[in-house]
Amino acid sequence: MAYNKARAEKKWLKWKEAEEKKLRELGVDEETIQRLHTYDWAEFNRERRYLQRQVEWSPYVDMISAQDLELPVEDVESLMDSIEDMELLRILSKEDKLTIQIAFLKMSGYNGYEIAEKTGLTQKAVNLRMVRLRKKLKKFFEA
Repeated sequence: MAYNKARAEKKWLKWKEAEEKKLRELGVDEETIQRLHTYDWAEFNRERRYLQRQVEWSPYVDMISAQDLELPVEDVESLMDSIEDMELLRILSKEDKLTIQIAFLKMSGYNGYEIAEKTGLTQKAVNLRMVRLRKKLKKFFEA
């Protein structure tokens, strides 16, 4: 989750007001309280700058890990041969070869733009074919 500056500042102000109230109750002079406030504000800003620039690595790690996974099949034919569920095989067999090729490339980690270049289709056509295939497969997996 991204760093929320407003939430952090609100939390810091609440904490700081409680601390200053306690210091006043203990009889600390206002100049010392003000110097502490200035110092704590500078520390808060330093930490905020660090946290705002901190990169969330989990999506990148997931993406790299997914790219490192190898498919147990090398081509569309071996993909179709490896399917054991007859109903799934029947659904995929009704699809044209290009749609199956697009699905295979998608499973191999290619994005829509790369698949469009490889197949000679537009990116929109590739995405539309995937949407239609997903609808058919969704019916299969929900049943």
